[in-house]
Amino acid sequence: MPESTPATSERPVVLVVDDAPASLGMLCDALESAGYTVLVAGDGQMALEQLELVVPDAILLDALMPGLSGFETCRRVKADATLAHIPVIFMTGLSETPHVVEGFDAGGVDYVVKPVRVQEVVARLHTHTRNARIARLAREAVDVAGMATLVVDTQGRIAWRSPQAADWLARLGAEATPGLLPPSLGPALQPGAVVQVLAGTLRLSVRNLGSANLGETLLLLAQERGTPTDRLAEAALTPRETEVLSWLAKGKTNRDIAEILGMSPRTVNKHLEHIFEKLGVETRAAAAALASGQLA
Repeated sequence: MPESTPATSERPVVLVVDDAPASLGMLCDALESAGYTVLVAGDGQMALEQLELVVPDAILLDALMPGLSGFETCRRVKADATLAHIPVIFMTGLSETPHVVEGFDAGGVDYVVKPVRVQEVVARLHTHTRNARIARLAREAVDVAGMATLVVDTQGRIAWRSPQAADWLARLGAEATPGLLPPSLGPALQPGAVVQVLAGTLRLSVRNLGSANLGETLLLLAQERGTPTDRLAEAALTPRETEVLSWLAKGKTNRDIAEILGMSPRTVNKHLEHIFEKLGVETRAAAAALASGQLA
């Protein structure tokens, strides 16, 4: 499934999936009144197609539908790394224990029995949406700090990964074995281990932080930086970018550099954008320090 685009509205978005959506009119109205943007799909396949366009904050999912059942729809959602974080609440007329268990096994976080009690659904949805957003912010905070996290079970399967970890795993070739820890990271599963891995220009330090849950291991990933010479070589700057960086390191302004190299200040800005991206820095001072050999 293509990577979906998160919802941009400040209102939380809930996707309601039911083969008889008209019967849920009162629920949808209540959700709208409670501050949600409500999307509706008439079956599991339509829901998956909706999820290719927008990532909701939660899904209310009918368990039994013609064609793709709610249970199977949930499994497919949870199998997609870009959607797995979405809390799924089942709506079902089945309250027998096997059906409830199947809903949780499929990846649901909760269930409500039809006919639904509107206030109860809104309250449960609010709780799960809030918790999911807190968890997402926590994951993103880890990545902002320049690190990433992985949770791996005893069979080497990735139980959870932060967004930055997903990107680094792809660069390590993890896409060849979806859902499994790359062999190069296998030694990191030893208690207390610290492992360095290299994939092209990507250098990672992987530290075993111990048990995250019963039978699961928490790994902390951090990108290692080489010497200034190494980083400049790996950046593969063009000759013109190298000239711009050289004058930047000498304290020249964009206008000065433009005059010296016979280009417009706007062109200098574009070169600097590319330079910052290639060097992995965000400021002129950091780029200048790196070029001067002052940044390790």
